[in-house]
Amino acid sequence: MFKEFREFISRGNVIDLAVGVIIGGAFGAIVKSLTDQVIMPPIGLITGGIDFSQLKIVLKPAVGKAPEVAIAYGAFINSVVTFLIIAFVIFLLVKAVNALRREQAAEAAPPPGPTPSEALLTEIRDLLKTRT
Repeated sequence: MFKEFREFISRGNVIDLAVGVIIGGAFGAIVKSLTDQVIMPPIGLITGGIDFSQLKIVLKPAVGKAPEVAIAYGAFINSVVTFLIIAFVIFLLVKAVNALRREQAAEAAPPPGPTPSEALLTEIRDLLKTRT
């Protein structure tokens, strides 16, 4: 069982996936901070000083120890902006990787093989050489 686990872990795809998840989590935290602390405050200022993270619809106010029940649509707006930023950056990364792959494929493309008629003529030539 340990041997199988070691083989599973040592596969390149598993390690690449783990690195991607870790970097993605860190990147998500950076983008969330960018959204909450850099992008949304100017948008709030433009819209009349609105703090989007505090926007909510209170369904039931807090009574005593019972917390309020509210729909926090402002936090949802922040999450949507965060998602759009992450999606755009991932789009740019995928586009760059695809461009690199196209370049590598163009450089490494083997020369085209002979056409069927060229192959036939080559075979005839080789047969004629062996007869003389």
